[in-house]
Amino acid sequence: MWSSTCSKSSARLYGTIGQEIDAAHFRADDFAEFAERLQAETRLLDAWFRDDVFSARDRMGGYELEAWLVDDAACPAPVNEAFLKTLDDAMVVPELARFNVELNDHPQHLSGTALSRFEASLYATWQRCVRVAEGMDAHLMMIGILPPVREDELCPENMSDLKRYRALNEQVLRLREGRPLALDINGVEHLKTDQHSVMLEAATTSFQLHLKVRPDSAKRAYNASIIAAGPTVAVAANSPYLFGHDLWNETRIPLFEQSVAVGGLAGASHGPLRRVTFGSGYARESVLECFIENAEHYPVLLPMCYQDGLDQMAHVRLHNGTIWRWNRPLIGFDYDGRPHLRIEHRVVPAGPTVPDMIANAAFYFGLVQGLMSMETPPELRLPFAMARDNFYAAAHRGLDMHVTWLDEHRSTLRTLVLDVLLPLARDGLTSLEIDHDDIDRYLQIIEMRVAGGQTGTAWQRNWVARNGRDFAGLTAAYREQQDRGRPVHEWTPG
Repeated sequence: MWSSTCSKSSARLYGTIGQEIDAAHFRADDFAEFAERLQAETRLLDAWFRDDVFSARDRMGGYELEAWLVDDAACPAPVNEAFLKTLDDAMVVPELARFNVELNDHPQHLSGTALSRFEASLYATWQRCVRVAEGMDAHLMMIGILPPVREDELCPENMSDLKRYRALNEQVLRLREGRPLALDINGVEHLKTDQHSVMLEAATTSFQLHLKVRPDSAKRAYNASIIAAGPTVAVAANSPYLFGHDLWNETRIPLFEQSVAVGGLAGASHGPLRRVTFGSGYARESVLECFIENAEHYPVLLPMCYQDGLDQMAHVRLHNGTIWRWNRPLIGFDYDGRPHLRIEHRVVPAGPTVPDMIANAAFYFGLVQGLMSMETPPELRLPFAMARDNFYAAAHRGLDMHVTWLDEHRSTLRTLVLDVLLPLARDGLTSLEIDHDDIDRYLQIIEMRVAGGQTGTAWQRNWVARNGRDFAGLTAAYREQQDRGRPVHEWTPG
């Protein structure tokens, strides 16, 4: 959770739509007023970038973990309201579906034993949540896509009872002029179906990483996160199955992109842009370009108007929260009220275990720092189109996919990670003064996972190869392994 000194109305805005809004339905004048306020705040934001207003405090990291509630039959258990009431923890909040929750933690300075502190804190929160769920005859799971989830379970009746979700659904369907959301994913197999709500999004759960950065390095951090996205999504893959189909190594990627398929403004200078997107290019001068693009290219989805001063950025932040770049710049506030910049890396799925996820975080934080430390910016050595192609190829086919790296170097992702990226991540974590034991522990998890080829996706596919398409059985076996807490590369075949 990142601190805010906003007034009561906008204190709930943390750069996403994760907090409640005050209305579920809107009128034309709401959109007009919101657009006016958005433009005024964007102009002020421009001045902030020019005048060096943002906090330059030490680099910090954080995360959000989305999780599933399931019953004994491995089906989604729509009980998050009762679960959250019993748990009574402000750091654990509802998600889109009644069978999802989100776990948050306080950010840490990226130095010393930050990584092991993250693990200890997340494990403690996770265990409390597990105990509460078990008291309700339910189970908590961290997995990108729950293999047994059915289409009919992703229905409006299973939407969490919050105005922001009803409003989001209403506005997406309005912009689509009532046309259903068409899902068309061609992977190992081909899945094609239609849905009439945004609940498809509820099938995708992630481990979102936050990196607070200095204003003079925000552009480099954003571009480095874009370059790192292909390797991180391949290393962390944990979502092969959806509706009985074997699809991508990380099926969350196309599923989320298609679950909120609302384009940008058709008359914009670069044409319509996807709402869930890899982005339109690197930042050239600053990440301000993303916020300008937001205002110029994307219709407003949630025109909730606040009376706060422009310096609270309530409308900029709410609008930014409805544009889901896989690497998203965010505006937040330090405890003293000074605004800060951070990058949200959204490509990593939930699971398979707490150590796995902290290892994924270590790899991302270290790799970004390593890329930022290069004398020649890596974005000058890898065209954006190649970084984007790497990302989708990695999400589709995983570690054995050939990708293009800096200076047009070609290799498999597996070789690239083992020979180039892990040493680069190690150098990055060392320059952050991360404890050497932490570096060794978490990067070794990545090394062993990649060398052996056993990601969460690989383990699930191997289980199905041995046991057939018993997705309830797969989920039970997965949960048993998850509960033991060992990293996925140590999991025994089912």
